[in-house]
Amino acid sequence: MTTSEPSAGSLIREWRTRRRMSQLDLAMEADISQRHLSFVESGRAQPSRDMVLHLAEQLAIPLRQRNQLLLAAGFAPSFSEKSLGDKTLAPAMAAVETLLKGHEPFPALAVDRHWNLVSANAAIAPFLADISEPSLLQPPVNVLRLSLHPGGVAPRIVNLAEWRAHLLERLKQLSDATGDAVLIELERELRGYPSGLKSSRPAPVEPSGIVHPLRLAHGDQVLSFISTITVFGTPLDVTLSELAIESFFPADEQTRTVLVRLAKEWAAAS
Repeated sequence: MTTSEPSAGSLIREWRTRRRMSQLDLAMEADISQRHLSFVESGRAQPSRDMVLHLAEQLAIPLRQRNQLLLAAGFAPSFSEKSLGDKTLAPAMAAVETLLKGHEPFPALAVDRHWNLVSANAAIAPFLADISEPSLLQPPVNVLRLSLHPGGVAPRIVNLAEWRAHLLERLKQLSDATGDAVLIELERELRGYPSGLKSSRPAPVEPSGIVHPLRLAHGDQVLSFISTITVFGTPLDVTLSELAIESFFPADEQTRTVLVRLAKEWAAAS
């Protein structure tokens, strides 16, 4: 018994549902009739290549899944998918390394679509101290698993419940946006890790706060970070579109002072 591949119309309907859009909503965004969209979704009309890409754009479908949609419609993929070591990606990867190095003495790392570590700068060292489960550091290193596993960074995260909820929400948003089975399974795994909650009541939100910081125990001190995410603005390659750089900034003067001191110690030792 064989399972038939999904049609272009069924995939468009699936993405429309995932985006919580009605047929009328999508038809208006795409500037086409609802009747035509209905025919496309039901298979009564075959969309052109341009129509497939146009609908994918309105639905904000990631490049990898746009290629899948094109294949389902009987067309060749539009977006390349090269390995990170491909020479044509060298300028982009050099830009990544420049951003990581330029962020020192503060930590920064680059991850792929499954949150596997691609590269990191030297200042990431405080995050990797006292990891009790060595397998978490074996390539490919999954940053979320390393962060929340009880044998990873989790025991040193002072506000684990709060940070765990933040990471799981980000992961859920990404898995919802992409429909990626690996991310869905990763979310299921991570939700099984200890939550750090001592009661059923959520942690209170600081009235004067602007973001949820990451508070990390480092020796007898607590380092506090806020973070930003950087992605390529106009990628045409699938692999490049899925790269993200997370940069951590000191949230207080004590953290800044410690990171600057550590950087000087590393420089002196090298």
